[in-house]
Amino acid sequence: MKYGGFTTKLHHFVFIKPKLDKETFMEKLDNKNQKYQLQPAVLVEETIRLDQGKLSSSGALVINTGKFTGRSPKDRFIVKDSLTADTVDWGDINMPIESKSFDLLHEKMIKYANSLDTVYVRDAYACANPNYRLNVRVHTEFPWQSLFVYNMFLRLAKKELATFSPDWEVYAFPSVKADPAIHGTRQDNFSIINFTEKKIIVGGSAYTGEIKKGIFSALNFILPTTKNVLPMHCSANVGSEGDTSLFFGLSGTGKTTLSNDPERRLIGDDEHGWSKESVFNFEGGCYAKTIDLSQTKEPQIFAAIKFGALLENIGFEDDGCTPNYEDTTITQNTRVSYPIYHIDNIMYKSRGDVPENIFFLTCDAFGALPPISKLTKGQAMYHFISGYTAKIAGTEVGIVEPKATFSACFGAPFLPLAPTRYAEMLGDKIEKGCRSGDGKINVWLVNTGWSGGGFGEGSRIALSYTRAMIKAAINGGLNEVEYIKHPVFGLEMPKTCPDVPNAMLNPRDTWRNEADYDVVANKLANLFVSNFEQYAASANDEIMAAAPKVGVKA
Repeated sequence: MKYGGFTTKLHHFVFIKPKLDKETFMEKLDNKNQKYQLQPAVLVEETIRLDQGKLSSSGALVINTGKFTGRSPKDRFIVKDSLTADTVDWGDINMPIESKSFDLLHEKMIKYANSLDTVYVRDAYACANPNYRLNVRVHTEFPWQSLFVYNMFLRLAKKELATFSPDWEVYAFPSVKADPAIHGTRQDNFSIINFTEKKIIVGGSAYTGEIKKGIFSALNFILPTTKNVLPMHCSANVGSEGDTSLFFGLSGTGKTTLSNDPERRLIGDDEHGWSKESVFNFEGGCYAKTIDLSQTKEPQIFAAIKFGALLENIGFEDDGCTPNYEDTTITQNTRVSYPIYHIDNIMYKSRGDVPENIFFLTCDAFGALPPISKLTKGQAMYHFISGYTAKIAGTEVGIVEPKATFSACFGAPFLPLAPTRYAEMLGDKIEKGCRSGDGKINVWLVNTGWSGGGFGEGSRIALSYTRAMIKAAINGGLNEVEYIKHPVFGLEMPKTCPDVPNAMLNPRDTWRNEADYDVVANKLANLFVSNFEQYAASANDEIMAAAPKVGVKA
């Protein structure tokens, strides 16, 4: 069958009867209307037949997620019961909801599913390390949601299907809406995690990221509390010598760009676990932003957008089929999901050794942080909890100067436990070290933002320099060089780095007026300290000692 000028072989769904849990599935859901384990070509065909999407010129399926083009953090809830009452870190991020509300919405969702002509069911799993594998069954309203699940979760071998039994189930039906007066939600959309029932329900929103992040949130609770595995919102890759590197960073810091290195094999781009024996991908695919995407800037991602990929909320050129990645008419959060095998240079079995280098990426629009600096264990925990970057003036209404943004552990919306819990796990793993080289794990803070002044005055640090600094850190080029300590932030700054001008390595030296730099550095230090006040009561002395020194001349 031809799609958009190319040919693909059309596969039908797998004719293997799934092993279904009678109590939780067969007696509640009508088996007759389910299409199980459809292959991508069939899901694409069904989406087009139902007029829910179209093919782009590259062969990727293009859909619109409707009202919601991103997650809705204020409408994410966790059922508060005997399992979670004293373990979840309740607050603005982890908002409680009663079991009764979950049950009512779940029952409403089942009744709606039974009224449909078709429900799409897919079995998959999370965690590429078999010691920590989580079997997942996902029920969806739309075929393209099932394609997203195929892309993003780890795919089962055909022989596994007949004996598959889910550990967790996800129900994603955008047409099912809550009544806040009855169900205790904020509005009619919702995403609710029930750790006791091991279920996630998503309604009122068709944004596919709610499915992916629901399971990630579940793993962020399960793995630390039962498996001593650190879940991480980071990308990871492996060098030719088998050395693993991790890249943490909020949106716009370069996490995807810097981890997609043609000289290193990609483990994954977003969600990983760090166990005693390995770093492993939670997922089987990538969910990349496409805003301003180009073949020149992101060749691997650009090439991955082909048949089987799912483009969300993009615009088109005048021909109506060529993606226009600069178009933000629908949203700035345009996305593509694709199976990881769309990337050529990937790590076999999506696993690597424990890391030798960890990079915390920040786009510091104040121009105060060094382009690269080495962290102590205490500083690593402090900056991990802080999760700092800065929004640039003009990117959001009302932002007229750089605005500091902090997201604990670089993924606050997905952390059911207190951030200090994850930070202390990170510290323990750094202390234990790696099994190669000198056994030491190096942690680096990398500023991909501004130098010589803040946004509007200085200039963005060239990507070529950032790549050179990361390469030097990984290859040992910064092991024997001399370091100096930043007086305010306490960070160790290298005085030299291969292929990088010495003059830019100390940020104070790049400003025309050093006194102005001192003011800005102390302003940023104050923001760090103020943000950290919420964690001070649960942070240990080593973490607290790593805080910046406010009022010190830089």
